[in-house]
Amino acid sequence: MSVYNTLCFLAAAAMLIAFINSKIGKMQTTIAITAGSLILSLLIIFAGHNGWFHLEDIASTQMGKINFEDFLLKGILGFLLFAGGLGIKLPHLKEQKWEITTLALGSTLFSTFFIGFSLWGICQLLGIQLDLIYCLLFGSLISPTDPIAVLAIVKKMNAPRRISTQIEGESLFNDGFGLVIFVTLFTIAFGDQTPTVMSVSQLFLQEAIGGIVYGFILGLIFHYLISSTNDHSMELLLTIGIPTAGYAFAEIIHVSGPLAMVVSGIMIGNWTRYIGFSKESEEHLDHFWELVDEFLNGLLFLLIGMTMLEFSFHQEDWILMAIAIPLVLFSRYLSVKLPYLSFSHYRQYNPMSVKILTWGGLRGGLALAMAMAVPAGVMVIPEKNIDVREIILVMTYSVVVFSILIQGSTITSLIEKAKLWENQNKH
Repeated sequence: MSVYNTLCFLAAAAMLIAFINSKIGKMQTTIAITAGSLILSLLIIFAGHNGWFHLEDIASTQMGKINFEDFLLKGILGFLLFAGGLGIKLPHLKEQKWEITTLALGSTLFSTFFIGFSLWGICQLLGIQLDLIYCLLFGSLISPTDPIAVLAIVKKMNAPRRISTQIEGESLFNDGFGLVIFVTLFTIAFGDQTPTVMSVSQLFLQEAIGGIVYGFILGLIFHYLISSTNDHSMELLLTIGIPTAGYAFAEIIHVSGPLAMVVSGIMIGNWTRYIGFSKESEEHLDHFWELVDEFLNGLLFLLIGMTMLEFSFHQEDWILMAIAIPLVLFSRYLSVKLPYLSFSHYRQYNPMSVKILTWGGLRGGLALAMAMAVPAGVMVIPEKNIDVREIILVMTYSVVVFSILIQGSTITSLIEKAKLWENQNKH
C-alpha cells in the first residue's frame, strides 16, 4: 500500500475516533485521537504476541514508510503554525513581550542544561553510560514547548488572557531558539566540525532573525495580493500560498520556516483581516483555517499514538522513561518559576500562572520529529543492542504521550481556578 493510501486511511481513522468521541466521549478531540490510536497500537501488539492475528508486522511496515520527521517538519508544520499565528492578538502579544521573550529564550536554555546535566548524573548512578552530550541533546529537543499541542489543547480551554497569551506566544516563538540549541548540540555529537561562537551566532541570526524578517516580507507580499482582489474564494486561496510555497522557500534560503509562518500568520490575522479582506472573507477566514487545522491535527496526533508500533522496548528504556517525565516537569517548573520571581516585582499576576504554564507546557510532534532525526548506531548498551537513538526516542515518546494525555486532560481544573480568581478580582 502506498504512503498516500496509508495516510488516507489514517486520516479516516482519526475522523472516526473524533466522531465517536463527539457522541459518547466528550474529550478534547486531539486527546481522544491520541488515546484512541494508543489503544489501537496496544491491541495490535497484544494480539500479535498472543497469536490471535498478526497485524503488528503489517502495521509497523506501513508506519515505517511514513517519514514522520519529513511529514511534520517539511509538510504540515507550516499550515499548523500559520493557523496558530492567525489567532494571536497582536496587542496582547505586545503587552506580554518581555515575559514571552524571557520564557522563549531564557527558560528554554535553562531547561536544556538542567535536564541534560541531571539526566547525565542519574545515568551515572544507574550505570548507564550515556554521554553528557547526548543527555544535553535530549534536553534541547524536549525543552521547547510544542506550539501544535499547546494551540490544539490549551488555547481552546479559554484560559485568562494574560496566561493564554504567554503560553501561546512562548510556544510559537521558542522554536527558532530551540532549533539553534538542538542543531549546535547535534553538530557536536555527530558532526565532523566543532561549532564556534561565530558559527553558532551566524546560525542564530540566519535561522531565527532571518525567519522573522522573511516572515514579515512574506506577510507583506500576501497582504497586498489579498488587498488587490475582491474575489472571496481567491482571497482565501491566497492564504494557502504562505504555508505551502512560502514555507518551502524558507527551507531553500535556510531561514526558520516555523518562525516565518508565525510572523506572517500574525500579520494576516491582525492587519490584512481588517483592511485587506472582503467582509465575506473576513467572516470565513477563521472557519476555513480552523477546518484545515482540525484535519491536520487529527492526522498528526493519530500518528503520534501509532508511532509506538515502531519501537522495541528494553528494561533500561522503561526505567529512563519513568525518569524522564518527572525530570522534564520539574525542569519546566523551575524554568517558569525563576523568571516569575523577577516578573512579580513589576506586575501582578494570577496566582495560578506558574502552575498553568508548568502543566500546560505541552510537548508533541515537534519533539518526536527531532528525536527521530538522531542517527542510529551509537551504542550505549551493546549487549542488548540499545543505542542513543532508541533511548532518546523512548524518553521523548513517554514525555509527549504523558503531556498530551495526562497534562492536556487535567489542566482544565487549574484554568477554572485561574478564571475564578480573575472574576473575584474584577470587583
